[in-house]
Amino acid sequence: MIRKIVQIDEEKCNGCGLCVPSCAEGAITIVNGKARLAADNLCDGLGACLGDCPLDAITVIERDSEEFDETAVEEHLKKIGREAPPSHHAAPAIAPPPPVHGGCPGSRVMSFAALAAASSASPAGTEPRPSHLRQWPVQLNLVPTTAPYFQDADLLIAADCVSFAYADFHRDFLAGKALVIGCPKLDDNRFYQEKLTELLRLSRVKSVTVLRMEVPCCGGIVTAAREALAASGKELPFTEVIIGIDGTVK
Repeated sequence: MIRKIVQIDEEKCNGCGLCVPSCAEGAITIVNGKARLAADNLCDGLGACLGDCPLDAITVIERDSEEFDETAVEEHLKKIGREAPPSHHAAPAIAPPPPVHGGCPGSRVMSFAALAAASSASPAGTEPRPSHLRQWPVQLNLVPTTAPYFQDADLLIAADCVSFAYADFHRDFLAGKALVIGCPKLDDNRFYQEKLTELLRLSRVKSVTVLRMEVPCCGGIVTAAREALAASGKELPFTEVIIGIDGTVK
């Protein structure tokens, strides 16, 4: 059938991933560093993602495509660990205002290595404690696999709860590393494995450290990392660290 559907210009797309969370149906994914439609029947053609692309790589066109399928959307969202809001496809009573900017600054790729270098040189015990974070974003769902901060980097893969449980997370584990975070219980661990595989294939990562909590469900992030490393075909130093719920290293 001929209908409206999103089209992504891969020449313009830089894989920043800003469009991924803005699509309520989860129809957009990052593949080989580019945004792509996961399937035609997941896209409603309304273009809610347009305003979140800073490079104007997304347009709505009319072409022959599979009909939009809300049942398929529900199954897809469950598979990737996202929950659709009630009546997420229903038209609002009042149209929302048009976007006034080219993308969400909170998800824009940034590196600030100079700040990290200055922080690492701060005397021990000074207040406030320096941050050792060198990049943004850090959430595994949002980071582009081709982000420059992964090149020649020691990669730290941390479960979400680790930085809250372990008081000296920045000093003891984050310093000098590129970071991705995630929760294997709340998110799709298969997606994590595929995303990490792509990241390791495309980047010159030098080593992998995985920080997880001692609770059993947190072991999924280690499994995803190990499988990704094997699938990438690379042999890299791999370290697993387990943090107890009391904040100690197990």
